This record gives sequence, C-alpha cells and structure tokens, in this order.
Amino acid sequence: MQIPPLTPPFKGGGFVALDIGGANLKAADGLGYARSLPFALWRTPELLAVELHSLIGEAPPCDQLAVTMTGELADCYATKAIGVRSILDAVESAAAGRSIVVYLTTGEWATLDEAREAPLLAAASNWRALATYANRFARSWPALLLDMGSTTADVVPLHESSPCPAGITDPERLVSGELVYTGVERTPVSAIVQRLPWRGETCPVASELFATSADAYLLLGEFPEDAQSGGTADGRPMTRPAAHTRMARMICADTTMFSEADAQAAASAVRDAQLAMLESAARNVAAHLGRPPQTLIFSGQGEFLLRRLAARLPWRCEVLSLTKELGADVSRCAPAHALAVLAREKWPP
Repeated sequence: MQIPPLTPPFKGGGFVALDIGGANLKAADGLGYARSLPFALWRTPELLAVELHSLIGEAPPCDQLAVTMTGELADCYATKAIGVRSILDAVESAAAGRSIVVYLTTGEWATLDEAREAPLLAAASNWRALATYANRFARSWPALLLDMGSTTADVVPLHESSPCPAGITDPERLVSGELVYTGVERTPVSAIVQRLPWRGETCPVASELFATSADAYLLLGEFPEDAQSGGTADGRPMTRPAAHTRMARMICADTTMFSEADAQAAASAVRDAQLAMLESAARNVAAHLGRPPQTLIFSGQGEFLLRRLAARLPWRCEVLSLTKELGADVSRCAPAHALAVLAREKWPP
C-alpha cells in the first residue's frame, strides 16, 4: 500500500517518541531524555496502555507522539497485523488527545488510521529510523550500522543518501543477515551454543531456558550486578553468584560440580559464539555493498560486544560510537531517540 504524504496540520516540535517492544518500552524526546522500562507485553498486553500512559507522563511535556514498534511479534497476538492494530489502539488510549504519527519501514510517516490500514509497513520499523538518523555521523561510505540490544542485533547497510537494506520485513532481514536474532540480555544460552567447555571436554547443553546471555556478561563483568532485578531465567537476582548457578544448569549441573573457572569458560564460549554470529552477518551484508565498508557505526546495550567484533573484521575503516556521541542511556534507546529527532526535523517548531 502506498502511503500518501501526511495531511494533518501537525504543529511541530514537542515530540516524544515511543519504541514499543515485546520486552521493553522506550521513550525519548530527541533532546537528551531517554527512558527504558521493562514490560513483558506477551504476558499482559491488556496493561500496555496503562504502562505507556505512565511512560509518557514521566517524559518531558509534549503534545505529539511519534511511534515505532516491534512488539507486534509477541505471541499474545494471532497475527502481526492484529498486534500492530492492538498496539496502536493502546497508544491512542495512552496519548490522552495528543497527536500521533507512525513511522513505517519505508521511511515514510503515517497517521494512526493509515498505519492501521497498512499494518505490515508499521511493523518493526525502528531499525529504519535509527539507520536514517545514524547515517549523519558517517563521513565516508558505504557504511554499516550495527545496533545490538537485549534481544536482537541489526546490521544495516548505508549509502551516502540513505539506508540501502536488502529487505524490510523481519523474515527478509533475517534471510539477508541484516537482522540477527541474538542479544546481550534475553537470548537463551541454548540458542547461542550447543556445547559448553567443562573439565577439558565439551558438554552438550540442555535445551531449556536455564540461563541467558545476560548471565554470560554478568560472569564476564560486562554487566553490573542488580540484586533487585528478577528479570532472569529463574527469577532470581542478576548477580554473579546467581548467574553461576544458572550457567551450571545449562549442562545439568550445579555449583558443586561446576566451578567458578568452569562458569568463566562457559561465559567466554557464549561470548565467542555471539561474536561469530555477528561477524558472519556483517561479512555477508558487506559483501553486497560493492566495496568494503568505510565506516562502522555502533550503538545499543551491546556496544561493548560490538567493539570486540570490530577487531575481528577485516576492513580498515572509521569506527563511530553512538554511546560516545549520545551517552549510554540515549544509545540504549537509540531508535526512540532517532525517531524523535526525525519527527522534530520533519515538523520543526
């Protein structure tokens, strides 16, 4: 469906952007404010409007909202179209009369009603917003944007004028390697590795949600401990001792059978496997650029891992960090920040 230019007279300025995921809700104003809120959409979709209303209320005052989402993939929705429309209904309820614009995978903007009529164009468009925004930081092309969050990673090719993706839907992007379904927090260890080192051997892992990538990075000291957080595979705290216990279960062991050294070796194996996935995707995407990338742009919660990736890639190119450019909090919410900036530029005060 071709979306015509927006016709409503938006006033300009005063935007807060929402990036509505299946596990996290993110808001940003494009001026430095950014907030990420954990929310398990698949468990309580009926509470989405309430959570969004709270998130909007905590943000700087605004009279307009810009929206993107990935939460339509949550299995509480029978289809992605149903998910998109349900999420848009929740946004409209939470907006309390504010004007709303929706960003599409084509890089165009739509009203709520237009987005409801073309739900698959409104689904999973946050990568496009981030890539369009991040491209301004490059000084030579072609370039690659690599954004890694809690759940997924994006590898988006950039030309001087705009992103040049091979696909725009999630399945198309998975096929091309531009979407890598692995992240630094929520990915089950059994989806990353099939075997872990143990006592000089490698042991097959249990196909259970015993531990996640967050446990590997807790053990390696890349994540700070948080004794108050129970967003883990077993609901116990995000601490190194608890991560040790969870990682031991991956080989059907416990901490009496799985030493601290074993835990460190397992965590390193998880990190190496994720790096191999990302390296394969980056090389595959770059192979279609015509010449080697001249710039790499990193962002997201997993930027610490992307910096390790840079050392494994063969290209001599400039490496830019959105965490350095924007700060850690904004970089973690980079798609929401990007969307807010693009909206403010589209409809300036």
